[in-house]
Amino acid sequence: MPAIASRQVPSRPFSLTPTRHHLMETSGFTDEQLTVREAIFKLCAPFTDDYWLEHDQTETYPHELHAALAKDGWLGIALPEELGGSGLGISEATMMLQTIAESGAGLAGAQSIHANVYATQPVAKFATKDQRGRFLRKIISGEWRTCFGVTEPNTGLETLKLTTAALKDPSGDGYRVSGQKIWISSAQVATKMVLLARTTPLEEVKKPSEGLSMFYIDFDLSQPGLEAKKIRKMGGRAVDANQVFFDNYHIPQDSLIGQEGQGFKIILHGMNAERSLLAGEALGLGYAALGKATAYAKERVVFGRPIGQNQAIQHPLASAYMHLEAAKLATYHAARLYDRSNPNRPDYDATITQHAVGVACNSAKYLAAEAAFTACERSVMSMGGMGYAAEYHVERYLRECFVPRIAPVSREMIMNFVGEKVLGLPRSY
Repeated sequence: MPAIASRQVPSRPFSLTPTRHHLMETSGFTDEQLTVREAIFKLCAPFTDDYWLEHDQTETYPHELHAALAKDGWLGIALPEELGGSGLGISEATMMLQTIAESGAGLAGAQSIHANVYATQPVAKFATKDQRGRFLRKIISGEWRTCFGVTEPNTGLETLKLTTAALKDPSGDGYRVSGQKIWISSAQVATKMVLLARTTPLEEVKKPSEGLSMFYIDFDLSQPGLEAKKIRKMGGRAVDANQVFFDNYHIPQDSLIGQEGQGFKIILHGMNAERSLLAGEALGLGYAALGKATAYAKERVVFGRPIGQNQAIQHPLASAYMHLEAAKLATYHAARLYDRSNPNRPDYDATITQHAVGVACNSAKYLAAEAAFTACERSVMSMGGMGYAAEYHVERYLRECFVPRIAPVSREMIMNFVGEKVLGLPRSY
């Protein structure tokens, strides 16, 4: 085991008897994954339901959770050991983010470190050795935080048509960025951004995927040409979402990751990781909601019997559990494919194609998001009026569960992808 996990718990921290208050069946997971799960539950224990309720209602960033995770090295779970990371995979990172959500932190807690895990993957893979050392060590230590700048207000899912431009500075020193990005999480607290911008105008390239470049930039809101405006939103209020405006914002040449014009191919490496991680977060949210509902159904007595004895309550919750378990299998299958498609891993499997990884990660995100929605909605309904009360927490989970259904790619676009790329049906969009 890497040192990061062994500092947290003994090498065999789990027993054959599952912990009763955690619903997910853990058979078949690796020792590393179970060690991560046990350690993260322990780390998250001081962050109670009331902590997350207060931070949601006051829209206060959970700095304390980020600090606790950084202190024990968890922000580098999927980054190289030579940089201070753990050298583990997206499989273990998915378990970490699922467990954060499942602990009661929900999507807000997971999203507070989400970008620091997946957005750094293309940097770790495509940056120079010098860039990796300078850019990633301070992310792992918690000194820096990263946000991810791809989505734009006028292009949305049409990533290849994004218009934010990074043009060569006339002085020859780096680039000048102009344009807008939207739904940028943690922009109010971030010090770095992984940015996808167009370095060659769309009308001058042969393919829309060309002419895009990836940058790892200083994100300093005190500097001229950069502004972030918070977006008021339905759920996950503890973590800010923003519209970001660039106006001739200067970035140095050294912020370019990989080759100019190859940014779309580079950033895809992080997008598949993000789908897997978000699937895990959705699972954690669903299990958390279901745990609240089943506990309530055992204790709430109506007409002389616990409501959980009634099939009208019991069956919807049982069905929601089975959907979560099925989505769990898809999620960790996708994470395993992602990890084993990496030539630098000892368990590398050359037969795993990037197409297979993309199908698995998109499918897992879709299934986990739907399973989480089912679990959250049924939990609220089974608890009746108390499900609608903030102090019982499941209404917060329901508000948050829409995120993985919408982002980073919609359910409909995933079905378009599978229909066209897997079933061979005509392109529908």
